Amino acid sequence: MNILILKLIMAPLIIGTASFAGRRYGPGVSGWIVGMPLTSGPVIFFVALSHNASFAANASLGVLSGGLSLVAYALTYSWLATRFHWSIAISGSLFVFFANTVFLQSATFPLLPIFAMVCLAIVVGLLLMPRDTVIKDDESKPSRWDIPIRVLIGTSFILLLTGIAPFIGPRLTGLLTTIPVYVTILAIFAHRDQGPAAAAHVLRGLLYGMFAFTGFFITLSLLIEQAGLAVAFGAATLTALTVQGTSLLILRQLHK
Repeated sequence: MNILILKLIMAPLIIGTASFAGRRYGPGVSGWIVGMPLTSGPVIFFVALSHNASFAANASLGVLSGGLSLVAYALTYSWLATRFHWSIAISGSLFVFFANTVFLQSATFPLLPIFAMVCLAIVVGLLLMPRDTVIKDDESKPSRWDIPIRVLIGTSFILLLTGIAPFIGPRLTGLLTTIPVYVTILAIFAHRDQGPAAAAHVLRGLLYGMFAFTGFFITLSLLIEQAGLAVAFGAATLTALTVQGTSLLILRQLHK
């Protein structure tokens, strides 16, 4: 119930904040925001409170592993968007995401190797993103229902995931925590309103934000069973904020 309440609060805040930030600062910043562990971190925190440190550590490993699926998702959507309608792009990218998730559910990797694999995948993903940076001017005035609809869709999906999570075990819970609900909403609206380059900017921002995601979960996984909940989450949060600040500077330099 605590996780359900948390997500009911966090989902509107995250989607709304990222949507407003995207409208104010551009789609890349909105993607960067949702790349942070703003929901996966709290989910693991409540998992640790409800179960034990070992259960939370296994779930954290699942979340970190899910980073590979996120990179594959971002690349697939970005390239499909260059040639197809957003509905095809999202269908193909989610298929790739869930195919990767099925594979990762049965193929378990140790902590440090999966951390290195995810970091390498993010770098490769950034290098392979489409180079088209021309974003179509959106001269139409957004509907007043634009952001509320995004919030409603995202929150509904999160409620569904929260409902099934307690029955599927720590690893699959971690893997499914990385389902790209927020970034999917942002990418679809950016694609629809401003073209495929805007969607690519959202997803490129996601990849930059994922460095903080990996920093958070490698720190948490290393400390949670040895140092306790407070120290592990405090150190993981500090790591994520430090990495995220650095990635924002890089992102802003690239898009000046």
